[in-house]
Amino acid sequence: MNGPVPLRTTDVARASGYSPQQVRDLERLGVIPPAARSANGYRAYNPTHVRALHAYRGLAGAVGPVAARQTLARLRTATLAEAASAITDVHVRLARERDEALRAQRALDAIRGEAGSAPGAGREGDAMTITELAGALGVRPSTLRFWEQEGLVRPERVTSLRARRYGPSAVGAARIVTALRGAGHGIPAVREIMASLDRLDGAEEARDILRRRLDRIAERTVALLRAGTDLAAVVTSARETADARGTSL
Repeated sequence: MNGPVPLRTTDVARASGYSPQQVRDLERLGVIPPAARSANGYRAYNPTHVRALHAYRGLAGAVGPVAARQTLARLRTATLAEAASAITDVHVRLARERDEALRAQRALDAIRGEAGSAPGAGREGDAMTITELAGALGVRPSTLRFWEQEGLVRPERVTSLRARRYGPSAVGAARIVTALRGAGHGIPAVREIMASLDRLDGAEEARDILRRRLDRIAERTVALLRAGTDLAAVVTSARETADARGTSL
């Protein structure tokens, strides 16, 4: 009995929405498994390759093409536990970005509410070290130092060794900067926005950016959800292939 008819590069391109050259490039990059070769040397694909390309499209919409390529290549050789962990990590990353944008919104409201209050207002217990703040924001301490040099976040210096401590206002400002940078705004644009927060139009601009940031995170989350079935198919196919070869994934 004859097996399934192999798919040509053009067939896969038509079914996946990519061009034939993109299909070949994504195969070369490890996004999809290597195609079998027919007797005449042409590539022979199957539906698994189409599912992998659909998974890649959804994953790229969620985390970007570079991270999507790395994840798909990893899923093809991962154990079931490793594959589940890799996909969960993407969901966690998006959830963290959303939480940070929401915190930035609250910080923006707090900073506006504190306008005109005495410098240094806030509880001492709310202050954070540079290591604590960097960990809370998911950035490196060197990033906070760079933002300080650029005039974006101004910490309090409290020791002769110039150790940095960040009060509530500085923590809030750092959250806003993190969200703005995550939304793709360059340092000059962020500096202008942060400098304008004491103006109504500046605060509204920042709010609009944060709202768009949350909308974009929601779109990426939906893209990841849509890719879920295809990602599961990639993992299942990889395990079946490994079992057929007598290996254990």
